[in-house]
Amino acid sequence: MKRRAVFLDRDGVIARAIVRERKPYPPGSLAELEILPGVPEALRALKLEGYRLVVVTNQPDVARGATPQALVDRINDRLASVLPLDAVFTCLHDDQDRCDCRKPLPGLITRAAAELEIDQASSYLVGDRWRDIEAGRRAGCRTFFVDHDYDEPRPQSYDFRVSSLLEAAGIILANGPLEA
Repeated sequence: MKRRAVFLDRDGVIARAIVRERKPYPPGSLAELEILPGVPEALRALKLEGYRLVVVTNQPDVARGATPQALVDRINDRLASVLPLDAVFTCLHDDQDRCDCRKPLPGLITRAAAELEIDQASSYLVGDRWRDIEAGRRAGCRTFFVDHDYDEPRPQSYDFRVSSLLEAAGIILANGPLEA
């Protein structure tokens, strides 16, 4: 039987994005990694209700040569060691690589769904950028846009606009399971 999930962007949803001139960037070191307030509680509550918790994150700075893959792996490992995550799926490509895993394409979500036996139509995506929301929409998930008022394009459409993962979790839990 397929399970439901909450797909989570990493930086800006579970970990604090480093914001410079109103633009978000990933942590540049383990020392800069900070789990956002309310995230552990939100994830525990979702886990107790039977949701799989899956991070789907673009990390194009690896392809651009600005960040070593080892740092991305260490950050992901740290998050997985302190939060009740089921898996972390990472795209290390940039747009010109034309992969199917870089959001806004849904490849990370569909791969995770296949590997973890997840029903995408009964699942949610929580993201803070238009690429996240578009990937969730294309994958058939309900979407939550965590609005940090970044200076960049906003998603064209989403199901819910929230200020945090904790707020999104409250809505998910109050509405109960989605029917596929």
